[in-house]
Amino acid sequence: MRAITPSDRDVRLLTPDEFARRIQARSPRKKIAAYLALLFWLGVLASKPFLKRVLDLGGAIIGMLLLSPLLLITALIIKLESPGPVFYTQIRVGKRGKPFTIYKFRSMGVTADAEREALLDQNDSSDGVLFKAKADPRITRFGKIIRRLSIDELPQLLNVVIGDMSLVGPRPALPEEVAQYDAQARKRLQTKPGLTCIWQISGRSDIPFRQQVELDVRYLSAKSVVKDLSIIFKTVPAVLSGKGAY
Repeated sequence: MRAITPSDRDVRLLTPDEFARRIQARSPRKKIAAYLALLFWLGVLASKPFLKRVLDLGGAIIGMLLLSPLLLITALIIKLESPGPVFYTQIRVGKRGKPFTIYKFRSMGVTADAEREALLDQNDSSDGVLFKAKADPRITRFGKIIRRLSIDELPQLLNVVIGDMSLVGPRPALPEEVAQYDAQARKRLQTKPGLTCIWQISGRSDIPFRQQVELDVRYLSAKSVVKDLSIIFKTVPAVLSGKGAY
């Protein structure tokens, strides 16, 4: 058996120019084999994010087309029920801490943000990082319906098309929530936030924040297109059940 030389150990450290020079010294057949091998490994490295983006873009566009009647009816009812804009925008934190504007159907009165501070003592989130109130007085009558069925989140399909979000990933957090993150929670920022996630199909807001983080980190350690499809399909019955939605 041939001994391993230092040059063999350094193969992975070759620069593009060095790689090209070594390829040129080979026979035509070996050149083709080397380039095919290189293309194969580049494809393996690039396939996961590429396939995820294809799934995101295709799923979001198809979703908006199929749900367009529901989106239009929802917008009309919101406009008729209370004064103010149909859509609600808010700054959220995305991949690697990059802020972006999230889109939602408005489910509260127009003064909801100004009233939030006075309601902090009614927080039903046990961990204190998130603010969730089961009896939030700011929510409109129709707002309770669309929040229970997560219809208020559907405009985020536009965020997916833009590229700020993915169909599946940790839910996007507010800047003040991220400011309280520890090192473990900050791992959620390694990927794009999602329209749905693994804890959304496991109990939604009933799951404590720390457990949400654990589930998100577990998803990140083994994410795949197959797993994303599984979560997407499981989201529909989870949403229709209304469990943990408030």
